[in-house]
Amino acid sequence: MSTESDLRRLRSAYAVSTYGSWTAFGAFQLIAVRVLHASPFAVSLLEAAGLAVAAVVAFPLGPWVEHRAKRPVMVATDLVRFAAMASVPVAYFLGLLSYVQLLVVSVVSGTAGIAFTAASGAYLKHLVRGDRLLAANGRFEATAWAATAAGPPLGGALVGLLGPVVTVLADSLSYLLSALGVLRIRGGDTATPRDPATRPGAAGLLEGWRFILHDTVLRRLFLNSVLVGGLIMATTPLLAVLLLGRYHFPAWQYGLAFGVPALGGFVGARLSARLVKRHGRYRVMAVFGWLRSLFPLGLAFVGPGVPGLLTVIAVEGLLITCMGVFNPINATERLQRIPLDRAARILGTWTVGSRLVQAALMLLWGVLAGLVGPLAAITVAGVLLLATPLLLPRRAHLSGPAPAPRTGGVPAA
Repeated sequence: MSTESDLRRLRSAYAVSTYGSWTAFGAFQLIAVRVLHASPFAVSLLEAAGLAVAAVVAFPLGPWVEHRAKRPVMVATDLVRFAAMASVPVAYFLGLLSYVQLLVVSVVSGTAGIAFTAASGAYLKHLVRGDRLLAANGRFEATAWAATAAGPPLGGALVGLLGPVVTVLADSLSYLLSALGVLRIRGGDTATPRDPATRPGAAGLLEGWRFILHDTVLRRLFLNSVLVGGLIMATTPLLAVLLLGRYHFPAWQYGLAFGVPALGGFVGARLSARLVKRHGRYRVMAVFGWLRSLFPLGLAFVGPGVPGLLTVIAVEGLLITCMGVFNPINATERLQRIPLDRAARILGTWTVGSRLVQAALMLLWGVLAGLVGPLAAITVAGVLLLATPLLLPRRAHLSGPAPAPRTGGVPAA
């Protein structure tokens, strides 16, 4: 078992890349809208194609990551994302940047991101055991929301001063720093020995699907998570088109609209473990799972000017606070029900499924926005979100046993 300092180093590496990503929040959309003059459908396609193609390319990565030491995988995928993102400012300054390159970079960085998520999730389960897992997930969630709060306003200021391409450069450097941070971890690692009876590659990932669908809690959490995430993500490009294009929000206001609400996510994440201790896991998950489905409908009332900005901040603030409480419980329940020796495979499957659903919904909502307008399409997503809590696990499901694990992962050579 690694020391507490290893967990801090892992969290620091996660923090720097997350801050970089949120500093570059909306940068690709800004470049597509204001530099390449892309249409609303093209902006949605940029997000959707990157997610979908990356998910397909990454499909066999779960089993591949499973049988390798996790830290080298995290370092390699960080370096791949650094190179991909750095190519955007290079091409821009050479006058060669194109919409196709943005698509390719989205695919490459998305594929590397899926592999990183699978490896880092398995490594976190290796580092942290038992009742400490919820607190650890809460700290990671709080880090993510702190980055979300600080990143977009800072990125908006950088865009206003230097343009969106500079924020992409900052994002690329954050992956390089993250790789250096992972290299500083001195503790053990974990890798699952190959089983000759296990099918390799894409066929092996079917085991991940079978595991998720066999367990009632995982199945319900997966369906709820992918639909909530998909419907929320489907509206993100449309909000960019609406706020930046139709309502002409300055870049700093656009960053502010998504940065300030993230403070609620930070507070929610810090409170999550305490709320569970006081009120119980099921009650907290159910209450905040329902609440997070209600608030996105408020985006139907977004308009131009300061009232529109305040509406976005209020709606996103309420939504993100609920997500800050809910997400650590969701992540902890998922990790506790997954055996260590299959964690990378199952987490890879989970991420691939989520990305495919997000891509499909983004593309569908891009078409819908072209027919009825961005605001009406955002409203439809808000209405559909109201039904998603019906998929959450019931109290009886959470009290049941997790699937019996196989032999745990062994230390990596």
